[in-house]
Amino acid sequence: MSDAPPPRDPLRALRQPLLPPGARSRTALGLAVAAAEGKFMLQVCASCGAAQYPPREAFVTCLDIRLPWRTVPDGGTAIAATTVRVTADPYFRSRTPWRIGTIRLDCGPSVVAHLHAAVQPEQRVRMILRLDKSGQGVMLALPATETVEEDAILRELSCDPRGRRVLVTDVRNAFGQAMLRAFVEAGARTVFAGVADPWLPFPGQDRLGGDAVEIVPLDITDAESVHVFAATFGGRVDIVVNTALHIRPGGVLDRADKVTAHAEMEAAYFGPLRLAQALGPALRARGAEGTHPACAWVNFLSIYALAPLPAFGASAAAQAAGLSLAQSLRAGLRPLQVVNALVGPLDDEWHQAVPPPKVTPAALAAAAVLALREGIEDLAVGDIAQDLLERWKDSPSLLARELAAD
Repeated sequence: MSDAPPPRDPLRALRQPLLPPGARSRTALGLAVAAAEGKFMLQVCASCGAAQYPPREAFVTCLDIRLPWRTVPDGGTAIAATTVRVTADPYFRSRTPWRIGTIRLDCGPSVVAHLHAAVQPEQRVRMILRLDKSGQGVMLALPATETVEEDAILRELSCDPRGRRVLVTDVRNAFGQAMLRAFVEAGARTVFAGVADPWLPFPGQDRLGGDAVEIVPLDITDAESVHVFAATFGGRVDIVVNTALHIRPGGVLDRADKVTAHAEMEAAYFGPLRLAQALGPALRARGAEGTHPACAWVNFLSIYALAPLPAFGASAAAQAAGLSLAQSLRAGLRPLQVVNALVGPLDDEWHQAVPPPKVTPAALAAAAVLALREGIEDLAVGDIAQDLLERWKDSPSLLARELAAD
């Protein structure tokens, strides 16, 4: 990988946070769903097994309307390329020159795609689906080789942490500390490490230092703390990673009061809400700034936000509220990428009674960095979360009843 781009020239005018054309049919939104999960998928005819592009309501030859989205081979050959230098579209006008071309896919169709700078006609390519700044799925052709140098288009369609300033909201827990180390290793320019009650010592505190780390007072459950942070550092944050994890065991009828439930709601819903209200406008306004625009918001939520496990039933309700908020942020924070990482049981003191496999701090941190680099918005972290997500996709009601019976 090449070095991070140079800092923005302060004498150049800032770009407006414009969005690329986002109008799509309901059928074509399948590309966005596939891109959000980091998969290369097309419509595949249930009758003849042929892949189709662009997405349609019926297959172009046999008119079969059974067109499930399936993962298809991502190889292809570039058959034409051009460079757009003049355009009437406001978004692309400030980003020209921009390369596009025609790719003949190994699975059959020919597609128009964005082209990496190294792709030339008659060259073998590897196709990926990425979300653009309007949240729509677009195709990008990369060189077929394993090593891919960064270019302007690839960076526009990803949120690589290199050279960017990252806020990790809570490093008092092991997961926040692992996240901090992962972003430092990923080349972040600065990692703001949020610490609530900095006067109170906590495990791992002595290992938080470093040239790229800046310890900042931040408690997302306290409105004044969030306001002060936003006023002091809000204009410098490019990526927000919310690690205020507060998942506690206990069913709805197992608790004698609402104290724990209130703390869970503060961490899962009210805290992110006040953080979004304080930082969101500045992040959205800086979504097109120079070479290092504000680009992402990362949420971590329990997989039981989709369907509650009785042993964590009360916490699951707070997580469901947090998931609904996180999904709403996607519309409010465009052009930022909003990542929702659904996690299985965590490897912490509150999941001791839960059998393995569990999600370790290092695994969660690695998943966050990978999601930003690969432009993924929806992911499940851990074997249990991945299994439950696939079962939820098949039948949400069936999964809810299965978990209720455990």
